[in-house]
Amino acid sequence: MKETRRSSIKKIGTGFFALPAVTSLGAIVSSCGGNPTSGESTAEGEANAAPTEAASMFFSISLAQWSLNHSIFGKSRELGWEEFGKRLKNDPDSLLQGTIDPLDFPSIAKNDFGLDAVEYVNTFYFSKAEDMDYLSQLKQRCDDNGVKSVLIMCDAEGNLGDSDEAARIKAVENHYKWINAAKYLGCHSIRVNAAGQGTAEEVKAAAVDGLGRLTEYGAENEIGVIVENHGGYSSNGQWLADVIKQVGNDYCGTLPDFGNFCIEPGDDGCVNEYDRYKGMAELMPFAKGVSAKSKQFDQNGNETSTDFTRMLQIVKDSGFNGYIDIEYEGSELSEPDGIRATKALLERVGKQMS
Repeated sequence: MKETRRSSIKKIGTGFFALPAVTSLGAIVSSCGGNPTSGESTAEGEANAAPTEAASMFFSISLAQWSLNHSIFGKSRELGWEEFGKRLKNDPDSLLQGTIDPLDFPSIAKNDFGLDAVEYVNTFYFSKAEDMDYLSQLKQRCDDNGVKSVLIMCDAEGNLGDSDEAARIKAVENHYKWINAAKYLGCHSIRVNAAGQGTAEEVKAAAVDGLGRLTEYGAENEIGVIVENHGGYSSNGQWLADVIKQVGNDYCGTLPDFGNFCIEPGDDGCVNEYDRYKGMAELMPFAKGVSAKSKQFDQNGNETSTDFTRMLQIVKDSGFNGYIDIEYEGSELSEPDGIRATKALLERVGKQMS
């Protein structure tokens, strides 16, 4: 299997994992709200409240659970995408064949990597969204280790930009349980995808509707609904910004990702890639979180495909001071070493900017 969560989601197919490559709305930019440093008592304000231990940097660091996907899924990562998708739908717990129990994620973040904030991925808990006993155990693990739950990244719940209204509403309703789980765990947001088939304008109209409906439910529960640049239309920052502006809800926002700006993939890589620095600048005014995607490092500890100094300057200039997650997707380093390398790079650059 490929390394990226985006390609993983995409290959399992529409109607299941909600992310067709050309029409996803991954980074729907949050028009939903003004300056993310306003400190208002909404998901936005909470999302940007940096803990005191990160006072030497303008942001705080969290760990995205996808960084440990091989360690959690284990041999399931060797399945073909069709079989993986079937199991996720019918027997999701059977996919957890790795060495790490998802319940241990908070303690691993704290004790192995010195991080006190985590961002979950729902596919590791696909059968547990409404299992209050399980969620109570997860919450207790966080409390025992002094770890904060930041958000839940949600996939495989339908297309929020589906042109069929009934299917789109079903996708909206499928996310309700994750908003409820996020609220119970103490998260500020869930991360969603808004995908669909059609022209840019057709998908935009459907995504505005689907995202708007879901955000209404999120607002009722004081949980943000944030969208990541995740391929296809969503990787066009200008397009995404317009979608979020049309939603017009303070609880709707973005999770800009340093690396997910491929609009059209090809057999040998990306054939149409949006300028990642331009895209970040367009998405950051609406950001309630940031994802520091990393894959490969040079001998000086710098990420080879993304200039972290330039990216973090864009983030800082936007006024953002919340959580930046570590999302390591490389193969040259082990997952633990990749996480540590990304953390070291964020800390080095972040402290230079303080």
